[in-house]
Amino acid sequence: MLDGKNILLTGGTGSFGKKFVEIVLKNYKPKKLIIFSRDELKQFEMAQDYPMSEGSPIRYFIGDVRDKERLYRACRGVDIIVHAAAMKHVPASEYNPTEAIKTNIYGAQNLINVAADVGVERIVALSTDKAVSPVNLYGATKLASDKLFVAANAFAVGPRYSVVRYGNVLGSRGSVVPFFMKKRAEGVLPITDNRMTRFWILLEDAVQMVLDAIENAAGGEIFVPRIPSMKITDMAKAIAPDCELKEIGIRPGEKLHECMIPTEESRNVWKTDKGYVILPENSVFKYKGDLSNATPVPEGFHYSSDLNEDWISIEELRKILTQQGYEL
Repeated sequence: MLDGKNILLTGGTGSFGKKFVEIVLKNYKPKKLIIFSRDELKQFEMAQDYPMSEGSPIRYFIGDVRDKERLYRACRGVDIIVHAAAMKHVPASEYNPTEAIKTNIYGAQNLINVAADVGVERIVALSTDKAVSPVNLYGATKLASDKLFVAANAFAVGPRYSVVRYGNVLGSRGSVVPFFMKKRAEGVLPITDNRMTRFWILLEDAVQMVLDAIENAAGGEIFVPRIPSMKITDMAKAIAPDCELKEIGIRPGEKLHECMIPTEESRNVWKTDKGYVILPENSVFKYKGDLSNATPVPEGFHYSSDLNEDWISIEELRKILTQQGYEL
């Protein structure tokens, strides 16, 4: 699927990007795998593990998705784009709203237009459960970004644009796992609300979801995996069973439970063997995907972290965290 292809990965030095590079280099032989990001230090650090040497497909490209001219340079000759670049820190986005808009919305539009101009075959953009009925600016910008990528399939010619939407990535940079690991030495773990639940996915499963989208997307879909939910209090107990849990109150822009498919979208949702696919509700272009192995979900279907049928127990969490290299 990726052999001999030129692949551009925006936001390539993040947690997802590193795991994506690891899995792609292990299983495929791309012609080029271009890491596009704006942080030269992170690129330098990543190059210690994946050097840009003769015979290696890895290329490091300093740039920002806000910079359309730089994107033109980076996208020349590229076959596939995986768009992981985003300003995703919720409090930072609330305090710096125009910066989040420039990166997450204008950056997405830049990539869409440049990809169409230079002849990219397909783009898979990463989304988030926070884009569903958003209550914070980060979620609102990602909702707008998702709409842009889906609508871009109305171009007469150009790439296939699709989106993958998943929940919190277990142990990724900035997630609750490293935060709790650091705080447990103090003997008290702050919990915003004891009732809080979240969807959880492993990095390698998130990467596989993107690879599946690259292979199967017809354009215009939003792919959603079936993944387990977890109580935040269970995660705290798994990491630090002897620590006190202190409820500090829900933060601005934070939800009690997350949702990946709202009831209002259920009429366009089909269930597949691996998850769900939300079809584009657009009269401008006709969806051309194969739904022969999928079934429509019932009317009123709702997929949220509190009503999920699949849950991770404390024991399972401890096992997963140990396998991920955390010392418990």
